[in-house]
Order: sequence, then C-alpha cells, then structure tokens
Amino acid sequence: MRYLALDVGDERIGVAISDGHGFIARPLEIIARRSGPSSFMRVAEIVAGNGVETIVVGMPLLAHGEEGKQAQSCRAYVRGLRDHVQVPIVFYDERGSSRRATEILVENDSRRKRRRKATDAVAAAVILQHFLDEQSGGPQA
Repeated sequence: MRYLALDVGDERIGVAISDGHGFIARPLEIIARRSGPSSFMRVAEIVAGNGVETIVVGMPLLAHGEEGKQAQSCRAYVRGLRDHVQVPIVFYDERGSSRRATEILVENDSRRKRRRKATDAVAAAVILQHFLDEQSGGPQA
C-alpha cells in the first residue's frame, strides 16, 4: 500500500511518499500553499500518478495534545483537499517532526539555506515514517 504524507503549513506543504509496500518514507517535494485550488490539484496529481491509497496529514497539536490555530488551519486545508481526491485522509500527530527533520538535515551537513527549503518535505517524511512504523508495529522514535 502506498501512502502520501502532507505537512501542511501556512506557506508551504511538505510532501513525502512511501514505497509501494508501505514500509519506508521519503521526502518528495514542497508545494506552495496559495488560495485557490492549485495545491489541491498538485496533491491530486501526485495521488493519481503514484497509486496512493491513503493520505496521512500531520496534525500540529499543541504540547498537551489540544488543537490550536495551526490545527484549525490544517483541518480547513483538508476540507478543501477532500473535493479533489478520492482516497482516505487520516490525521496523525506531528509533534516534534519539524525538530527531527532539522536534526536529520544537520546530521547530513545540509547548508542552512538548503535546510530551510527542505525541512517541510523531510518533516512530512518523518511524520509518514512514524505512521508506517506504528501501522506495522515497528520501531518508533
């Protein structure tokens, strides 16, 4: 089963995809989040072009697990996305994913400017990998 993960931010959406067996996540791209349907249509293209069966959306919960302003923005984005894709969309707790993505990029000696651009897609891969590990009963960070 192939999964797609989205790390939905105010300006950018990090995108990651799993392998065909749903074991390994990798960063895919970053989509600009603008008003209108362009980002929804790009996600729909990725879903159709890669045989994605489920979309996992990182839910930006507050420290104690409550939903704040960012979570409401994320839910609003997903409401719009549902009109463009026909696959299930699930939410997954993304707390710590951006921090871990930055750590991964620093460990791999990415330059600061490049890190800033890549963080969203790597954060989506972190979210997706945690989701996949949980689904398979595998390791979790």
